[in-house]
Amino acid sequence: MPLFTKGDVTIHYDEVGSGFPLLATPGGGLSSIMSGWPRQVFNAMEVFKDDFRCITMDQRNANGGESTGPVQVEDPWGAFADDQLALMDHLGIQEFAFIGYCIGGPFAMKLIERAPDRVAAAVLCQPVGHASKTP
Repeated sequence: MPLFTKGDVTIHYDEVGSGFPLLATPGGGLSSIMSGWPRQVFNAMEVFKDDFRCITMDQRNANGGESTGPVQVEDPWGAFADDQLALMDHLGIQEFAFIGYCIGGPFAMKLIERAPDRVAAAVLCQPVGHASKTP
């Protein structure tokens, strides 16, 4: 699977299918890596590959992954969004859809905040967090 480097960050990614680009992020918290797809509620890369150009990646410094970069303490969510947008730039993709499981919910919200003109649609699948009334 390919790697690309921008500055001091290296991103391990994969893509399958063709059509409108769909950036898909598996759950797993800070272990959100491509090899985690079989453990998700459904494997978006497999399910959507006939209809979309599906792109996934190991998140920066995720346990068991191959993406690396400095640990960002000032703006960690922004650093993840920067990595995701840099991957889209590397692939020549301006506009894309996003589906994120668990930690992918906050990823989606930061992407929309950072690049609202680039995220055509976002699906938050089993997003993190809870309310005391619905633990």
